[in-house]
Amino acid sequence: MQKINTFLWFDEQAEEAVNLYVSLFKNSRILNIARFGVDVPGPAGKVMTINFELDGQEFVALNGGPQFKFTEAISLLVNCESQEEVDFLWERLIADGGEPSQCGWLKDRFGLSWQVVPRELGELMSDPDPEKAGRVTQAMLHMSKIDLAELRKAYYGGA
Repeated sequence: MQKINTFLWFDEQAEEAVNLYVSLFKNSRILNIARFGVDVPGPAGKVMTINFELDGQEFVALNGGPQFKFTEAISLLVNCESQEEVDFLWERLIADGGEPSQCGWLKDRFGLSWQVVPRELGELMSDPDPEKAGRVTQAMLHMSKIDLAELRKAYYGGA
């Protein structure tokens, strides 16, 4: 069991969200589902919490009601190995009502914020040459979905 888990509060869409997330990432699965009982506040028999793994990292989702909403102050960062992986996750996470944002950020249809970025972005932005790193950063600041080819172009000084 993982010592520290991310706990996600949904209104009543925890099961739908978890099913989507588990379908998108390899090495992912639902670990446990707890349902509301007759003596627990909530609709008896409906999902209360779901313990799940995304690529081996454990999370908990709760159907806690409408009191709390997600904000961009917390996001899930996904380091992708390729542009194809960025494109795949980006399109599926914004589908059916999600919203693209800037610099690789998006909100899925449940309101959860994600950062979908190629792993290479961090390497390019932390290059010891401040001009190269600066060009990459400036290019990234003008993107919604991250375009690795454009980042590389900026890194090497292309327009």
